[in-house]
Amino acid sequence: MYKAAVLTLAAFGLACGTLAQTPESCSKLASLSLANAKVTFAERVEAGAFKSPPSPRPPSPKRDEFFKSLPAFCRVAITSTPSADSDIQVEVWLPLSGWNGRLQGYGNGGFAGEVEYGGLGEAMSHGYASVSTNTGHSADGTDASWAPGHPEKLTDFGYRAIHEMTVAGKAVVNAFYGSAPKHSYFAGCSNGGRQGLMEAQRYPADYDGILAGAPANYWTHLLTGAVWNAQSTTSDPKSYISPAKLPAIAHAVVQACDARDGVSDGILNDPRKCDFHPATIQCHAAESNSCLTAPQVAALKKLYEGAHDSQGHQIFPGFLPGAEEGGGGWGLWITGPEPGKSLLFAFGRGYFSTMLYEKPDWEFKSAKIDQLVADADNKSASTFNATDPNLKPFTSRGGKLILYHGWDDAGISALNSVNYYNSVVKALGEQAASASIRLYMEPGVQHCAGGVGPDNFGQFGDPSTNDAHSNGQLALERWVEKGTAPADIIAGKYEEGSKTPKMTRPLCPYPQAAKYNGSGDTNDAANFTCAAP
Repeated sequence: MYKAAVLTLAAFGLACGTLAQTPESCSKLASLSLANAKVTFAERVEAGAFKSPPSPRPPSPKRDEFFKSLPAFCRVAITSTPSADSDIQVEVWLPLSGWNGRLQGYGNGGFAGEVEYGGLGEAMSHGYASVSTNTGHSADGTDASWAPGHPEKLTDFGYRAIHEMTVAGKAVVNAFYGSAPKHSYFAGCSNGGRQGLMEAQRYPADYDGILAGAPANYWTHLLTGAVWNAQSTTSDPKSYISPAKLPAIAHAVVQACDARDGVSDGILNDPRKCDFHPATIQCHAAESNSCLTAPQVAALKKLYEGAHDSQGHQIFPGFLPGAEEGGGGWGLWITGPEPGKSLLFAFGRGYFSTMLYEKPDWEFKSAKIDQLVADADNKSASTFNATDPNLKPFTSRGGKLILYHGWDDAGISALNSVNYYNSVVKALGEQAASASIRLYMEPGVQHCAGGVGPDNFGQFGDPSTNDAHSNGQLALERWVEKGTAPADIIAGKYEEGSKTPKMTRPLCPYPQAAKYNGSGDTNDAANFTCAAP
């Protein structure tokens, strides 16, 4: 569908091999000819000199401090215009020395809107050439005000920008180092996980390995579910569950279910096995923060059950018990600090009011769920959903996919990843799926990271090791490049600033789960074994 990027060597007056030997000449990449795109600048950045460009997001001193640790690199900025209304900003970062022969693509969270500079720096510091994009617009990740009247920008955001980014990134790498990447990888979580699955499904030749976390791949149903959640907790003011009541719910869940996996540690190993009933904490006297009123009990049941249409068919899975409390829990994603102020609702309203209906004054409380999901599927499923289970075009050329999802995710139900994985196994067959796909479920982990469980499974994993057994990225690379399929991967839980985990736990290929051996420190992964359900 899209032309490959074309390198015009004559524009340089040099051979690629010469460029590879003199990386300081990266400014010459400004003359690189690309299909559908133009290099806007190419410059050498000295070690520790990179500073974040102006951003719609809040400043991040921690990220700025990280940039000071980066080695010297070549920074290439590209504007890609596959349509007349496209304005896709892409950056490619190229280490001046120690390139490991790989390209690392990065995905975006939320509604995107900014190049992921932190990811570019992280990958580049490990020897990768790295590439990222804003997906065609500049905005905060919760802002979709750019969408009305711009169908081509929606296409760019939905799938086209990541592909254009990848094509351009490979062309720049080839020009700079004198050879194409030996292997190309993609990593993303949330919307970035959706982008990874979209790449595997729509552009199976773009990447050799994809690390997709907590994917928002059932986009239209996920955001219909977000409206369902908001209606369930705010249509009747009496049903709203305030943040002050979340600790009581979380405590009741732990009391009911924590010890069932053999370890009392505040972590539900598989929350599907928890049969907590909200009615057990219903107020029997005066209302307080330690109990729920009858309308709140009813709302809580709906949140656990998930969105359904008027015929009782499930639209999107419900949330699992155990994720209610914590900084990345329900107070952020579902109930919010006050009615109608949750992060998930911000995405749901942003999608329906701007992307779908183009009505800034769209009112969610009177919306009919059946109509919402029908409109969403009819108008934008083909653009945003990455639910095709037929990954044979990707796997038949050797592509490997690792999915991961925290069981305590309060933004996207973990059951969504289980459902998609099961659909792929059914489509490909167990043997073929096992040869190319893994799913790792993370007990006690919230959306992409955070929570009480070991949450550093994702890219580059344990900061104190370089071992594929404790590193999701390296496990993926070993699978792609050496044919060694990953088994359990040891994840850790780190305190801020610490290089030593306070706990470790094996994450097992689904449907296996970690089982305590019955003796030894429960914070040590060595005392757990992956076992079939």
